[in-house]
Amino acid sequence: MKIWIDDDACPAAIREIILRASQRLRIPVYLVANRHLGAVGAGSELITAIRVPGGFDEADKYIASQVSPGDLVVTADIPLAAMIVERGATGIDPRGELYTEDNVRARLTMRNFMQEMRTMGLAQGGPPQLGAKDRHRFAAALDRFLFKALNAG
Repeated sequence: MKIWIDDDACPAAIREIILRASQRLRIPVYLVANRHLGAVGAGSELITAIRVPGGFDEADKYIASQVSPGDLVVTADIPLAAMIVERGATGIDPRGELYTEDNVRARLTMRNFMQEMRTMGLAQGGPPQLGAKDRHRFAAALDRFLFKALNAG
């Protein structure tokens, strides 16, 4: 199992939770972004930073092409979540909600609907800023997923 982070928009607090879990459980993490990631995970053989070209959705395309069944992808990008679920992986958003075969299509439909509403000026904004409860919910969901995945084999 590997953990992939769509790091173009991953909150730093969420990244830190993942990196701590990676070190504790010895799970490789791949941070994928179209910008320089600095020294994130420096000194750890478990952390790999991958910089992709700066085009639209390049990080998403890279992750979708590299993910394997059983991997976990951390992303708020629902189209990416749909792609990785099709490949047998699981997604989790920074608020701790899992993307699975059972729910990703409905979430994609709602995302597309809301995008259309925003384009027409009938809806504004996006989700609220990530808070302490969201971080806690993410950490708990990550722990549950990792415990289940590591004990399944």
